[in-house]
Amino acid sequence: MPESRILVIDSDDGRRERLAAVLEFVDFTPVTVADVAELDLKKGRQRDWAAIVLGQVASDTAWGQFQKWLVSDPLHPPLMLLPEHHYAGARKFSVAEDNCHLIEYPVQEAQLSEILHQISGRQLTEDADRRIQTSHGPSGKSPAVSKLRHMIGQVAEFNTTVLILGESGTGKEVVARAIHEQGARAKQPFVAINCGAIPPDLLESEMFGHEKGAFTGAITARAGRFEMAQGGTLFLDEIGDMSLPMQVKLLRVLQEKCFERVGSNQTQSCDVRIIAATHRNLEQRIQDGAFREDLFYRLNVFPIEMPALRERIEDLPQLIEQLSAGLHLEGRGQVKFSAKAIAALGAYAWPGNVRELANLVERVSVLQPGGVIDVADLPERYRPAALLGKAQQAHAPAAAQDAAPATADLLADGGIDLRRHVAQVESHLIQQALQQTNGVVAHAAQLLGLRRTTLVEKLRKYDMDASHWSGTHAA
Repeated sequence: MPESRILVIDSDDGRRERLAAVLEFVDFTPVTVADVAELDLKKGRQRDWAAIVLGQVASDTAWGQFQKWLVSDPLHPPLMLLPEHHYAGARKFSVAEDNCHLIEYPVQEAQLSEILHQISGRQLTEDADRRIQTSHGPSGKSPAVSKLRHMIGQVAEFNTTVLILGESGTGKEVVARAIHEQGARAKQPFVAINCGAIPPDLLESEMFGHEKGAFTGAITARAGRFEMAQGGTLFLDEIGDMSLPMQVKLLRVLQEKCFERVGSNQTQSCDVRIIAATHRNLEQRIQDGAFREDLFYRLNVFPIEMPALRERIEDLPQLIEQLSAGLHLEGRGQVKFSAKAIAALGAYAWPGNVRELANLVERVSVLQPGGVIDVADLPERYRPAALLGKAQQAHAPAAAQDAAPATADLLADGGIDLRRHVAQVESHLIQQALQQTNGVVAHAAQLLGLRRTTLVEKLRKYDMDASHWSGTHAA
């Protein structure tokens, strides 16, 4: 869920509004109704809510429909906050007791905040588990993905710290979850936190928790992500965006296996496996003084480089099929792509990688549910004509344009060897970058938007020697 939304049903206007105010104060998004009759049960799903707070219900006519709605999807049982008179008869809802939580009126902020944060964390974990059931790690049959699966299998059974590197949208969290699921901690929590999405002054509290009164707004004690992940795995996404002061505190936890909540002097030990990820070039960040070198070495025990989608174009058909099947399970329209549409997508650069592909599949599934997508049905940027215009702008020297493989008429009547075509384009651009940078691999990698290590691997793949271009330009 993108946000923690709470559905409040209570015919007592004053109590309902007071509860909504409290929920907003503890960072939840309440939606309030006076009666179940106000709900559109045909459109709403239980999974749309982190929790349902059920107070006094006045209507009898819609009550039966509401009870059926609560148990209509056994894969997504509702999480409910109930007053005493409802909690005592929770079994009448056919809702498992461990999905029900007792609340007392008047509502106490500390009790409500504690329960809701537990529920929110559980909801996120269940959503993640459902995604895992449809993926089981990176998808595809390309050599790059085969190598990726091999590395996951090598490191999963150990508690080794893993650093996942790669462009945004390549599926770093999918790999992190696969490592967790294949390891000895699989039955323990997997907790993720985006270090770049949380303001620096709040990140410490999110990581380590805080005590009541530790700062303005801390109306109750709260566990941090390290506590939530105890015995399991903590995934630190976008670690490269973490502030320097926070890096110091994280380094101490990694070294000493202990921490303190904000506002507390009581040390807590932690047994957590760390998997970190970033799209940043951490070595460059170290040179710029934005990332600690000692933390880098602590994290970079087992690095995994994520291949960009353009480096495994042959996986496109399988990825599209899996993404479409996933949307179908969520009640969306399942779509298929024609061979020509897939060929056109294969020539696209995919700056947003698999995330961009997922957005495209979802978009066309909304526009043409159940249909077959052809080239003309693709958004303009993915069509060959648009690709030709971009290619002409990118290839400045006329000689280079003549040498580059043609991007017009991408799919001839007799078909195309897509892998060979993409390899020709890629090798040509690598040669051009090396020529412009006098054979300096690090500078050529910057021109191509690659990491230096990735470009080195590609030079080996195409049997290129960077020194061949070292004398092409004057220093």
